[in-house]
Amino acid sequence: MAGEALSRVPDVQIDGDGVFKYVLVRVSGAGAPAKDVVRGHGWAEYHADLFERTAEELARHGLSCECLGGGRVSHRPQERKIHVYGYSVGFGRADHAVTTEKLRAEYPDYEITWADEGSILPSGSVVVNSCSSAAEQLCNFVCDCSDCSDENQCGYLRHSAVLGTPFTCDLEDSDCGWQDVGTSAYGWVRGRASLATWGVGPHSDHTMGTDVGWFLVTTSPPEKTEATAWLMSPEMQEAAATCEIRAWYHLSGSWLNQTEQPVLHLAVAHRDDVVGLWQSPERSREGWHQLVAYPGRITGQFQLIFSLTQPPLCGAEVALDDIMFRNCGLPKVGQQLCGAQERLCQRGSCVALRRLCDGTDDCGDGWDEDTAQCKNFTHCSFDHDLCSWEAVAGAPVWGRNTSLNLGTSYGIPTRDHSNNSRAGFFLHVSRAPTAQAGGAAQLSSPTFQATNSCYLVLYCHLHGSATSNLSISYVTSSTKRLMRERMGDLGSTWVRERVDFNVTEPFKVLIEGVAGRGGTVAIDDLILSPGCVKEQDKPVVLLPSQGDGSPCAAEEVACDSGGCIAAELACDFADMCTDGSDEKLCGTTTFESGAGGWHDVSMGQLRWGLQKVTEMFLCPGTVLALETGEGQMVGPAKARSPPLGPSGPACTMEMSYHIHSDPQGFLAISVTDPTTGTTHLAWQTQGHSSTTGARVRVPLGERSRPFQVELLALVDLQGSASVRVDNMTFEQCHVDAASPTAAELSCNFERDMCGWYQDLSSDFKWVLSTGQGQGSDHTTGSGYFLSVDPSVPWSHGQRALLLTSLQEPATAPRCLSFWYRLAGPQIGTLNLKLWLEGGEEEVLWTRRGSQGSIWHRAWTTLPATGQQRYQVAFEVLHDGFLGDVGLDDIMQTAGACGAELSCSFEAEGCGLAAGTKDTWQRQSNSTGTTAGPGADHTTGTSTGHYMVVDTGRASLPAGHTAALTSQPYQLSVSAQCLTFWYQLSAGTPGSLSVFVEQSTERRKVLSISTMEGSNWHRSQVTIQPEGDWQVVFEAEGAGADHGYIALDDLHVLDGACPEPASCDFEQDTCGWSSPSDPRLHGFAWGWKSAITLAKYPGPEQDHTLGTRNGHYLHFDTSVLGARGTSALLESPPLPATTASCLRFWYHMDIPEHLGSGELRVTLRSPAGQRTVWSVAGHRSRGWRGALLPVQSPAEFQISFEITTRRWPMEGTVALDDIAYSAGVGCHSSPEGPAAEKPWGSFVAEVVLGLLLALVIVALGAAGGWYWLKQRRLASGTPAESNSPPGFDNITFRDVRTG
Repeated sequence: MAGEALSRVPDVQIDGDGVFKYVLVRVSGAGAPAKDVVRGHGWAEYHADLFERTAEELARHGLSCECLGGGRVSHRPQERKIHVYGYSVGFGRADHAVTTEKLRAEYPDYEITWADEGSILPSGSVVVNSCSSAAEQLCNFVCDCSDCSDENQCGYLRHSAVLGTPFTCDLEDSDCGWQDVGTSAYGWVRGRASLATWGVGPHSDHTMGTDVGWFLVTTSPPEKTEATAWLMSPEMQEAAATCEIRAWYHLSGSWLNQTEQPVLHLAVAHRDDVVGLWQSPERSREGWHQLVAYPGRITGQFQLIFSLTQPPLCGAEVALDDIMFRNCGLPKVGQQLCGAQERLCQRGSCVALRRLCDGTDDCGDGWDEDTAQCKNFTHCSFDHDLCSWEAVAGAPVWGRNTSLNLGTSYGIPTRDHSNNSRAGFFLHVSRAPTAQAGGAAQLSSPTFQATNSCYLVLYCHLHGSATSNLSISYVTSSTKRLMRERMGDLGSTWVRERVDFNVTEPFKVLIEGVAGRGGTVAIDDLILSPGCVKEQDKPVVLLPSQGDGSPCAAEEVACDSGGCIAAELACDFADMCTDGSDEKLCGTTTFESGAGGWHDVSMGQLRWGLQKVTEMFLCPGTVLALETGEGQMVGPAKARSPPLGPSGPACTMEMSYHIHSDPQGFLAISVTDPTTGTTHLAWQTQGHSSTTGARVRVPLGERSRPFQVELLALVDLQGSASVRVDNMTFEQCHVDAASPTAAELSCNFERDMCGWYQDLSSDFKWVLSTGQGQGSDHTTGSGYFLSVDPSVPWSHGQRALLLTSLQEPATAPRCLSFWYRLAGPQIGTLNLKLWLEGGEEEVLWTRRGSQGSIWHRAWTTLPATGQQRYQVAFEVLHDGFLGDVGLDDIMQTAGACGAELSCSFEAEGCGLAAGTKDTWQRQSNSTGTTAGPGADHTTGTSTGHYMVVDTGRASLPAGHTAALTSQPYQLSVSAQCLTFWYQLSAGTPGSLSVFVEQSTERRKVLSISTMEGSNWHRSQVTIQPEGDWQVVFEAEGAGADHGYIALDDLHVLDGACPEPASCDFEQDTCGWSSPSDPRLHGFAWGWKSAITLAKYPGPEQDHTLGTRNGHYLHFDTSVLGARGTSALLESPPLPATTASCLRFWYHMDIPEHLGSGELRVTLRSPAGQRTVWSVAGHRSRGWRGALLPVQSPAEFQISFEITTRRWPMEGTVALDDIAYSAGVGCHSSPEGPAAEKPWGSFVAEVVLGLLLALVIVALGAAGGWYWLKQRRLASGTPAESNSPPGFDNITFRDVRTG
């Protein structure tokens, strides 16, 4: 019967079209062989919906089933193609190969493919061209289908739901059509940080800023060989002249500190040519950086190509994310109404009169550049010669050349402007990085008649140096007047410029170029309007003679007063020239005598210029204001300071500003590092549909390399909008500038930051906080503290630094204490570091992973630094993404700190001293010289540290001992609990004894000579000294050839130790912890009080005290999903037992419709694991108790695990008052699986129990309840809750797995 029913089950049932989820299900019946079937339908919101429907249908026929995994199917019947890919969050990834074979049998005439996540997905993973647009309308940056699906899988998708931008590939849903086209093993895949090896590649994507976001990344390159990874886009069509490509790239690898570095290239393949658009700077650092490329007007089809070549002996990895295409579509076809200053293009769009015959196809059909229309313009493309222009003899001189001949150096143009080709000609002047500065290369026009209608359009290219300069002037017989000047690095692109001449006598146009070190200045397409008429009488207009160039060497600049200084000393916020001229044009200005060093680097239709004003918001006079620009691009205006600095931590910039704009307009300040090409936003204000003005103070902070400040603004100048700035100043910016509070390391952050400063070179930052759902400050409970939240969107930096300014040398050690908080299910690392001037950094203290939503006190000794100055820094690493870090009440006192009450050995040895040299050593497995554990206990990795002693006979002969002694601990209460983790090697490692020393008395309190298994074990002992005391760990050799004894995670707590694995969570977590695995980003249970926190929800009172001040463990199940579907809480290892009892109280607040998971208790041992209790997600209506017998023939751990079968599972789970009674059975607990009790009888039992308890209390002493409360764990009877309680063995299971 079962076999017949099984044979009737179809192997495949999927939708006939579309993209949908699927599950692979194994179906079985009594006495019949099982078979696998595929089920996939678009109606299923979750994979669990598919499986549950399938299981119900099969059960009606007497068949059972299990889900083997899931994924997605793209079914395209019109193309007869099926693609299988993806995975299920709840069930895991199905075996797509098995699924594919099933589908091939069902669809024999189809092309059926499959791919695991992390590989390039085909175009079938999103809807493409739903309206069947013509081929020439696909991927042309114009939406022709109503859903814009004709612009999907084009190297971009029609829209990024996360970023809210059109024509963007954020890689969250697909690869957008990008393909790996390399021929070697060095290639590209779609991946994410949570699938990568920790420490290699990005720790987070750029879109989400988390470890579950997706990006494209190169695979591991072959070792010791040169290889290139190639990535190509689909075919795109018709890029407009305004097209702008932006993407974020992340470089990493062993090359970061090498001289020969890999370079990421972006090129465009058009017709038979491949033209470079952009390449990464020659010096880069790890992290996400933005690239901006301008392909120019491209007719017909083209493709983009990213490539990275790995030099030999140089492991290189690059990731790409958030590839955006802005303003790339041609103007919309169709008749439009044009303005008075516009003309109608042939294709129906409008073009400004000022854009006619300017060398750029603005219409999109070439009409505005038609030869007949532009016949009266004089156009020189330099393709054949210099036309009527003359390169003035001298040094340097303008050279005519092509990109093919000049090569691919960083500053060289990659193509000309006229033809957008490597073979096209242009004029250029370059300067090698070591060449001495010379004069300007000059290009002169013929002599023109006096005019008021002559203008020049040209395209300039300034790249590779922040000090390059291009100027356009006119020269008459009596004067030379500067008309336009371009300075700095404009990027690898051609920028349109227009200059109008109104001259009353004959004149020449003079174009001068000065290339900065390593830079190139180039010009192309010089177009003179019909109003530029050559003078026939040829009056003599002589060009002014040039000087002999700079008297200074290549790496120097001249002072106005004479003499030279090193170039890096200019604009470093200190007068090095006797007349201060080296700081004269460095950004501090009122604009009354000029721009003060600021220069416009805009490339669009807005630019910055000097204007006279009389408005009330700014003092009357000259200001820097936004005005109409001549560039061909679309975007904000940008002005840039000269290279400044380096700067000190107190550096700030101040300016007055005025903005009148709608809310879409803005004014912003950013800081860029020209060495690495990185830019960070420092300040921004939006328009408010009204005029606003103020003086703003913008912290710039400490910067170790020269930097430039940028002013960005975007408003619509067609109306009455305006933006103006004035009175720019830089304060306390010199590297040695001392703030009055620089030495104030003690700080509670209630008034200010004292002597601490923010590192502003990253957008991952500390912020001054009052809690906002995380919890209150430590000082007052309602004040300020510093916090870091790694889950804030678009915090992409690698670390957040809080640091002091340079401190004077310290002649004696000092103690630095502070209060910290590390909260959240996936929080990263907090370090305290010491930086010696000119030396390496030293980690003084570190913690990683959740320590609960509770303030903890820590301290460390700041050592004497001799003659060296130093800085102290708190560092949060961006290696966790769910949680927050808090810091408060920093205190510095004289003298070294006392014994540390908590020591993980990650930073240093915590003052523990070895009695004999070369016995006990602090080490990690990855760097240690002594045999020891493969991983420490704190981090669970080979890089984590511990203390270890070699007990082999060569190091510690039989009977010999090695002692490790702590500093004195101060007695604070009558009893204290010492806990530590230890590991003894296999074989005969010897023994470990623990002594307590007080005055001259030494008392053994613990001895360990054997250990079951090879894991870390926890031990504890209650200390009841009469005063200050020390602990001595003594290892004794046993004469074996090899062996070791290791220690980690030493803690001293107030109060007697609880029984092993028993805890009320009021003092600490008693050894209960969530396993740490950085590669899997495991979720941690939290530890908090019942005080309500919006960010960390939980019960409003604990079970132990029944108040909001009591503590418990908790977990918010809503975080389960793409990062993982379970959260573990494990006890310390416990010895084998034949009859023990576990009691605990749990609290659930999970709505029924979101309760697809469960809380279960599992016993884990080397022999396997056994689930002994579970309860499905629900609302528990208060704390509920459970007790269950525990049996294990071998050493084991108790594990509480929250799992979800599908995503989401919304709600909280909490645990309190865990009591493990070793060797004591649960007399009321059933020995086998127990049926669920009816709720009514359950409550009745509880009520009777409570009444009986009340009678006993009434007959007993008045303090009886208090006595019971104190014995809550030892007595084996869970205490009452304030909500309906009861013992709960709802789904007792005994499931054994090997």
